[in-house]
Amino acid sequence: MKRLENKVAVVYGDGAIGGAIAKAFAREGAKVFLTGRTEKKLKAIADEILSAEGGGAIETAKLDALDEQAVEKHMSETVRKAGKIDISFNAIGIPYKGFQDILLTELSVESFSLPITTYTQSHFITAKAAARRMVKQGHGVIVMHTPNGSRISPPFVGGLVPAWAAMEALCRSLSVECGQYGVRSVCLLTTAIPETPLINEVWEIHGKSHGITSEQFHSVMEDATHRKRLTTLEELTNAAVFAASDEGSAITGTIVNLTAGMIV
Repeated sequence: MKRLENKVAVVYGDGAIGGAIAKAFAREGAKVFLTGRTEKKLKAIADEILSAEGGGAIETAKLDALDEQAVEKHMSETVRKAGKIDISFNAIGIPYKGFQDILLTELSVESFSLPITTYTQSHFITAKAAARRMVKQGHGVIVMHTPNGSRISPPFVGGLVPAWAAMEALCRSLSVECGQYGVRSVCLLTTAIPETPLINEVWEIHGKSHGITSEQFHSVMEDATHRKRLTTLEELTNAAVFAASDEGSAITGTIVNLTAGMIV
C-alpha cells in the first residue's frame, strides 16, 4: 500500500518545491489539489503527474495564497469535493533581489518587512484554513519548509531570517493548540537545495557579498555539512511524505532536521 493512499493534500505554490511535493504526494497515492499563480506551471506539473507510470490524482487552481478569502473558498471547495483535508503544504516563495546583499543598517523598512509579512501571513492564512477543518474532523497535518538560515542567521539576508524563524514558531504554536484534536504541524529544515532555480541567484548574491565567486560560495556551503553535500529535492520530498503519512504520527510541533549536519 502506498504511504499516502486515500489522503487528500492541498499544496500551495507552483515552483520547484511545490511541484516536487505535489508529484511525491501523488506518487504515494494522495489526491492532490495544487494551487499557484501561474496556469502554465500548474498545467505542466499536472500533466507530468497524470502521465507518470501508474498515474496520479491531481486538480489545479490559480490562487494567491496571500488572499484569505480565496484560500478559504478553495479549501471549502476541496473538502466538498474530497470529503476531507489530510495534508496542507505551503511552498510559496518570493524573489530575493532587492533585500539581499544589503546590510541591515542600510536596508529600508519596506524591504526588511517584505519577507516577514509575506511568509508569515501566507502560512498563517493557509494553516488556519486547514486547521479549522482538521480540528472538526479530528485529524490532519500541516507541513512547512524552512532553510538553514532560520537557525544560523547568515549575513546580508534582510528579513528572511526572522521570517523563517517565525514560521517555525507558528509550527510549534499550531501543535500546542491543535494537537489535542489530532492535528499535527511539522517543519522540514533543509540546507539550500541545489536543484531549485533560485539557488544560482542566491549564490551569486552571497558570493559577491563575501568577495568570492558563486561556485566558491557553493563549496563553502557544502563544506559546512558533515557529508559535504547539500540537501537534495528528493530528500526533502521523501521526508515530506514520511511526515505527512501515518508513519510520522508522533512528529508534531518540531522540525525535521535535514541539514546533513550543518545544524546540530
